[in-house]
Amino acid sequence: MRLIIVPLLIILFLYTFGFSIMLWREKNKMASFAVLGLAIATVVSAFFSVLK
Repeated sequence: MRLIIVPLLIILFLYTFGFSIMLWREKNKMASFAVLGLAIATVVSAFFSVLK
């Protein structure tokens, strides 16, 4: 199961991180911080709940 979850988490984090960078370049810094926070929260919550 971890062989499926870990790559999906990495892909999801990279996608949301890229979206955050795109928002930063468009001078929408507050939204960029919010998206980055959600990406980090997703990885942390998955680490404590699924990958425990």
